[in-house]
Amino acid sequence: VFGKLGHGDEQHQLLPKKVEALAGQRVVAVSAGGMHNLALTADGGVCSWGDGEDGRLGHGNREGQLLPKKVEAFADQRVVAVSAGGA
Repeated sequence: VFGKLGHGDEQHQLLPKKVEALAGQRVVAVSAGGMHNLALTADGGVCSWGDGEDGRLGHGNREGQLLPKKVEAFADQRVVAVSAGGA
């Protein structure tokens, strides 16, 4: 499961559930990949979570993330769109 739901665990959810780690942020877009997810915030920031294989989360490592984590590589940029893809 890789924690790709962003709730801090690897549990399945039968019903939609708010991603509490994104509370207080204005999320304007999300993209769900096969094993990871991305969220774009109104200020142009990007958060990623799920399976980190092959560095797909953008955190400079291959570690998975159970909770959304800001992608620091974009700290000085304003991202306008995200796409997680299938990898």
